[in-house]
Amino acid sequence: MAEKAKQQQQRFAFSFPVTVVVSAIAYIYFSTVFVFIDRWLGLFSSPGIANASVFTAIAIMSLFSYRAAISTDPGRVPATYTPDIEDNTTPLHEIKRKGGDLRFCQKCSHYKPPRAHHCRVCKRCVLRMDHHCIWINNCVGHANYKIFFIFVTYAAIACIYSMVLLVGSLAYDGLPDDENNGGSYRTVYVVSVILLAPLSISLCVLLGWHIYLILHNKTTIEYYEGVRALWLQEKGGSIYKHPYDLGPYENLTSVLGPNILSWLWPTANHIGSGLRFRTVYDLTKGASTSK
Repeated sequence: MAEKAKQQQQRFAFSFPVTVVVSAIAYIYFSTVFVFIDRWLGLFSSPGIANASVFTAIAIMSLFSYRAAISTDPGRVPATYTPDIEDNTTPLHEIKRKGGDLRFCQKCSHYKPPRAHHCRVCKRCVLRMDHHCIWINNCVGHANYKIFFIFVTYAAIACIYSMVLLVGSLAYDGLPDDENNGGSYRTVYVVSVILLAPLSISLCVLLGWHIYLILHNKTTIEYYEGVRALWLQEKGGSIYKHPYDLGPYENLTSVLGPNILSWLWPTANHIGSGLRFRTVYDLTKGASTSK
């Protein structure tokens, strides 16, 4: 408990990347609502109120998801965890690449469950680890992967929405040329373009990447490990198949949940312990049992 509390304090300690993200969200929100919408549609007109309300809702969800991604523990390996190699209900035990032994973490002094990896930054093993993200000052793993994905989704939508409003504002009124506040407005537009253009592209690429991973039930680590495994097996004349790929729909619901109404809500109450995951061997076993 003391170690968990210490790590939670570290996540909420000052982090420059987190400060940058929060500042960017605040700047994009205020420039979008009080400059782009106001100058284009009028902040107190019906279209202006509608767009400001929608954008505010997206911004709130982005911040809420971001805070949840920071504060949610990605999943820790229980100190008492030991793989049961005689358990017939667990058809897959991940082994070391060299030697073929069960995966054991020398630094944490315990066995690693399937899909768990040691994070050098967090200094512990993380369940279903995807990667360590400096922008949330936390690992992305079993318990917060969906939350991280939802944050990226809302952030990408917010940036694209803001870009549309920025372009619309410029097309409607052009760059302000009045002497009183034209200089400050020009600065807002220039900074916004410099910030939003690369951010929108980066977030869309990141979102597309994680949609691909979700549909194939892979983590970023497993993707790169799978590329090597595919090369080795094809070299040996075999065909490699990712053992956790259950099909697009099953893969999607395993991350986002079975209830489509909760897909865009940053919680992950549907997930299991993270110590065992369904595999293609479960599907094969179920099919043979039903015959």
